[in-house]
Amino acid sequence: MRVSSSRGLAFVAGVSLILLVGCGSSSDAADDGDAPQSPAASSAVEVVASTNVYGDIAERIGGGKAEVTSIISDPDQDPHSYEANTQNQLALSKAKVVIENGGGYDDFIDRMLESGDNSSAEVINAVKVSGKTAPEGGELNEHVWYDFPTVARLADRIAAALGRAAPGDAATFTKNAETFKAKLKPLEAKEAQIKADHGGEPVAITEPVPLYMTEASGLVDKTPEEFSEAIEEGDDVSPRTLQETLALFTGKQVEALVYNDQTTGPQTEKVEQAAQAAGIPVVPVTETLPEGKDYVGWMTANVDALASALGK
Repeated sequence: MRVSSSRGLAFVAGVSLILLVGCGSSSDAADDGDAPQSPAASSAVEVVASTNVYGDIAERIGGGKAEVTSIISDPDQDPHSYEANTQNQLALSKAKVVIENGGGYDDFIDRMLESGDNSSAEVINAVKVSGKTAPEGGELNEHVWYDFPTVARLADRIAAALGRAAPGDAATFTKNAETFKAKLKPLEAKEAQIKADHGGEPVAITEPVPLYMTEASGLVDKTPEEFSEAIEEGDDVSPRTLQETLALFTGKQVEALVYNDQTTGPQTEKVEQAAQAAGIPVVPVTETLPEGKDYVGWMTANVDALASALGK
């Protein structure tokens, strides 16, 4: 979903400093060569990521040679309602590398960088790395962390940025990025298998969050655009659009509902209930890492859940 300045992401001055907990690794990668080492060395490159999705990727690549702070790290935190604070500003003032999503999703990062005194940090914008643009007459889907080719390119960019900040460790960062990218290949293969087995099958969504994953899997989104756009923007859905959306389930016109479990409300709950009543599988997804998961483990669970819902 898109997070804009009008939706509560303004910097709040005078807030008491709090400790931010950087995104953690999970047991999914405990025995991997690219797993972050602990504790980070005092000379480690300081990295700030807008969410723990990008923070986790940075930890995989940086290992014990990067100290990562993720601004949004609570899996129950709705990014729409997030309010940046003075501790975020402090972390950004020290960062050598900053990773943001871009595309209007986390504009608070740019605002704090502009208001701070750290002009030397290298800023990596994931949407720019992706090369994706808005379709003609449409809007950009900024949720590029659900696009595995983009994440592979991002890994290379992070490794290069860390290498510039710590040239002596550049080879380590490059090696860790290659290890991380190798783990994305099975995810792309799973999507390709879903496409081979279920290409062209219709699904519904509550928001555009998972669309890169469903599109790579060859699935067709049948959700009325007015519904998913309204939910993404935090607006009310018109009664007519809501009825059109509910009819997808009562009429059994879709094979699954991919549901953003992190941001819900009365209208999305009605859609979920309609899917369940019709016996249509619901695939929950989130925007940030669930507790105890790393990026690869999280995305593996998402793709597997999608395949299972479709009967494969």
